[in-house]
Amino acid sequence: MLSRTAQALALLSTGLLAGAFAYALASVVPTFDAVPLDVHLQYRTALMYMNGIFMQALMAVSLLTSFWLAITLRVATRWFAAAAGVLALTSLLVTRFGNVPINGKIKTWSVASLPPDHAELLQRWEVYHDIRTATAVTAFVLLLVLIDKTRAVAVTTLP
Repeated sequence: MLSRTAQALALLSTGLLAGAFAYALASVVPTFDAVPLDVHLQYRTALMYMNGIFMQALMAVSLLTSFWLAITLRVATRWFAAAAGVLALTSLLVTRFGNVPINGKIKTWSVASLPPDHAELLQRWEVYHDIRTATAVTAFVLLLVLIDKTRAVAVTTLP
């Protein structure tokens, strides 16, 4: 029962994380480029306030539940859960030490007073976002593989 709860929570939180980052990659980031810079900066700043705590909490839940799942599983499948936890941790670290410092700078910008390196910083933010999206999606895929392997083992051990 404990393993099933860990599995459900890990899958849910990691799936939500992967989905949120993938949606941002496919829709939000291109929208930044499609609107005038003043709208871009206003929207991005508002988005930071709305997403900041929620997304970092979701990353923390994803890594904790993946590690919890790894502890509850047998040796053969626990490595998938542990790897998903490491990838969720990577997403959190990239966000905390890559995207968040850039977000802090962006919050101080206005169209009238952009720093000379603003385009480079926005590009760097996108690279960090690509990395955290890839690690979150890979963590989710690993948990899907783990569930498939767990079900395959359960079916082969039925009488």
